[in-house]
This record gives sequence, structure tokens and C-alpha cells, in this order.
Amino acid sequence: MTLPDDITQPPAPDPESRISARARRRRARRTFFPKDAQGRAAILSKLAKRAYPSYELFIFSLLCGAVLGVGYIFDSYGVLLLGILFAPLMVPWVGLVLSVISGTPRLFVPTFAGLLISAMLVFGASALAGLASRLILPHTFNAAFTLSRLWWPDLTVMALGAILLTISFVRSESKPYLPSVLVAYELFMPLSASGFGVGNGIGDLWPHGVLVFVVHLAWATIFGLITLAVLRFRPLTGAGYIFALGIFTIVIVTVFQLTDPFNSQPIEPTDAAAIPVATGTFKSASNGDPVSAALPSSTSSLPRPTETGSAPKTTPEESDGTITAVPLTLDVTLPVTETRTSTLAPEPTPIYAFIRAREGGGAYIRKEPGGNVIATLDNGSIVQVLPDTQDYNGILWMHIVATRNDIRVEGWTIQSVLETATPVPNWEPSETPAP
Repeated sequence: MTLPDDITQPPAPDPESRISARARRRRARRTFFPKDAQGRAAILSKLAKRAYPSYELFIFSLLCGAVLGVGYIFDSYGVLLLGILFAPLMVPWVGLVLSVISGTPRLFVPTFAGLLISAMLVFGASALAGLASRLILPHTFNAAFTLSRLWWPDLTVMALGAILLTISFVRSESKPYLPSVLVAYELFMPLSASGFGVGNGIGDLWPHGVLVFVVHLAWATIFGLITLAVLRFRPLTGAGYIFALGIFTIVIVTVFQLTDPFNSQPIEPTDAAAIPVATGTFKSASNGDPVSAALPSSTSSLPRPTETGSAPKTTPEESDGTITAVPLTLDVTLPVTETRTSTLAPEPTPIYAFIRAREGGGAYIRKEPGGNVIATLDNGSIVQVLPDTQDYNGILWMHIVATRNDIRVEGWTIQSVLETATPVPNWEPSETPAP
């Protein structure tokens, strides 16, 4: 029995078919960033073109800042979220991180400049909105104060958004809208609140918002660099390693210097001032020049009398044959002392009130009616109402004293946010008449 020579042999199995899907994905991750110089340069050039700032970055930044400013005027979180939806894609930030991890200063300069101009547009548009908000004063801007502070939940959201945006940008050609919104929210919210404070004249918003923006930007850059390092992105040259290490060090130092997580201490109350010594000015008896001298205190003791003359002995004297007795005399001179009398003047009856703002959750204490904000008080805070009042633009302002973080704060607030401890109709603080 003979077999035909043209028997078809079964095809040899493909080695790649035996590899599981998980192993193929792992191999793809390892080979995504090529080891050869030409392959790495090609990928970096492709990503850099996508991350390069465009005119859309500046147009949408200006629009975002304007809408955020309107949201702060009306203290509306809905309008604020709408403003974030107008924010540009934050791919220039990814380009900035990519330039650091690859050690490419030529990519770092345009992406950093683009982000800086974008931040200035958001800040400026919000400052104009803050300037317009002066027309509706007095008003509480609770959202601006809340979003201009550093919160640990925001740092968590910032880290998550930075990781997702970096991975989405590198792995996919589609535009990463959702991660970009997370990053834009954490960057532009405190920055716009700071600009709004500059335009409105609220000094407490302007420094805090900018510092929070810088911390959020540095925090996101740290997690972006870590993400790219996990994806096996490396500097191309030795100088690139030095550049990347220097930028990373600056970012780390910035975060620790501004957040100061180990040396934060509460504000201590100031010590009471020493009681001054009373002094008086007198004229010299010799030449008439003024002389300063300390006045005696109310507890000074009365000096003892001193003898100024000697008493002669009683001796009989003869006069016309009669003996008369000479009386003894004792001259005592007391020094002139100042007699101090204290008159108790009746003090005005103190009036205490609660902060009861109908919106915003609290009220401002301003340096003067319609002036700069020096402190904020939450609803339920107790203040002392002083007698003097002022009418400013048809609104009655009250002079109050409050305690904030164990520090006495004196300023002005509108009457409509105050509620007396014992409510009376049409109450007004008045001085107690002197009897």
C-alpha cells in the first residue's frame, strides 16, 4: 500500500495564539514606549502635537472665567458647574508633564506659557465679575470663600483626575473630556475665586485662592509624572534626566512649603496690654519750663506730717510785776497732695445678637460700612452690638464686636443679618442716659 505524495499537512500553530489576552496587553504596555531613540522621538513628537496650546485654550479660558464669576456673584453652584463645562481641554497640562518626564525643554516652554496665559484669562474675567458685584453690596459670597480654601478631598479628586487624564491622553486618540473636567474644576475654581476677591475688594480671597491653585497644579504634576513613569516614559538624554529631576524637586518643595503638613499650629490669642502709668505735665516754679512727673496712684499712702518749728519752753515773764504764761505753739505743715476722686459713670447696656443671614450661611465683618472684609461669621455666632450706627446707601450698618479664633474683631455689618437674643420690635442700640 502506497500513500500519495500530496498529503496536506496541518498548519503549524501560531505562537501568538497561545498567549493569553492579559499577556498581550502586558507586552503592549512594555513596548508602548520604544527603547530605540527614533521610536521614542516619533511617539513624543506625535503626543506633543496633540498637547500643543491652540487658540481654543484661550477662548474657552476667558469664557470659563466669566461664567465662574457670574456664579460667584449669585452664589450659585449650578452656574459654577456650568462654567467648568466651558473650560478648555487640559491637554496642555499633559504636554507640560510629558516635557518634564522626557526632559524636553522645547516642549516645556510653550505648554507652560499656554497654561500661564490661560490662568491669567480666568483670573482676569473673574476679577471683572467681582468688580461688577460691588453694585449689589452688601451680599454674602459663601461659595467663593469655600472654594478658595485647601481641602483634602479636593486633593484626592485632583490626583484621580490627573491620573485618568494622563492615561486617557497617552492611550487613546479621542479627547478626554471627563478627566479634563476634573482637572479644570480643581484648578480654575480657586483661581477664579481669587480673581473675584480682587475685583470685589475681599482681601481674604485673593491670596488663598492663588496658593490653592499653585498647590493643586503641583499636586497634579506629581501624579502625572508618576503615571508616565509607570507607562515607561523616560528622559531621552542625560541632560533630560537632570532637567526632569530639577523640575520634580521644585514641585515637591512647593507642595510641602505651601501646605506645611507637619508644622501647622493654631492661632494663639494675643496677650493683654500692660496698664500704663499715669503721668502729668507741670510748670517749673523757677523758669516756667514744663516738667513731666508721674502722678500718684489711687493706692498711694498719705505722707506723715513733719514738724517745721520747735516749741519753746514755758517760762514765766515779768510784766508790770505780774507773771503771765506764754502759750506753746506747734506749727505743722502738710505737703500739698493731689486728691483723686473717682466718679462712676453709667455705661450703656450691652446688646448681644445672633448672626442670622437668610442666605450664604453667615455674614461679613467689614472695616467700615461697605468697605473691605476683615472676617466672616457663621450663622449662630454671637456678637455685641455697639451704640453707633451708620446709614450707607440706604442700608443701616451696625457697629459690632465679635470673637474669631480667640481674637477680638471690631467692625461693621448690616442690621438685617442680626437677631437680638431677646427679640423686640424695631430694636435699635442706644446709649443709657446719664443721671
